[in-house]
Amino acid sequence: MRNKYICVLTLINLFCPIAFGLSEEMQELANMLHSTCIGETGVSEENIQKAKTGDFVDDEKLKCYIMCTMAQMACINENGIIDVEATIAVLPEEFQEMAAPIIRKCDTQKGKSPCENAWLTHKCYYNENPQGYFLV
Repeated sequence: MRNKYICVLTLINLFCPIAFGLSEEMQELANMLHSTCIGETGVSEENIQKAKTGDFVDDEKLKCYIMCTMAQMACINENGIIDVEATIAVLPEEFQEMAAPIIRKCDTQKGKSPCENAWLTHKCYYNENPQGYFLV
């Protein structure tokens, strides 16, 4: 249940950061996810911040950080394949209409590794909705 909650939190933030204020509990979960995945990958905060503005540095640690956040949310499998319909299904109904076409269009962007798949997919999300993109 916790993974599903984190997935909803991240997807809402991915597509609706301005329209949705984070509760203290949701912010704590986002911070925990961020800390966990930084600890697992060793990515720099600088590269995460760059990605948030569309500068997706070609860095294996950043790629695996994005994979980690998605895996923690159970939105991607160990092979780097996005579960598109499950990802859409966990979104609150009011966000599905806006987010579903982007998630479906981007699907799984294929790279050379599972981490690169996650990174390329997030680049696609950003390119489809730069104003609404958010990375934990």
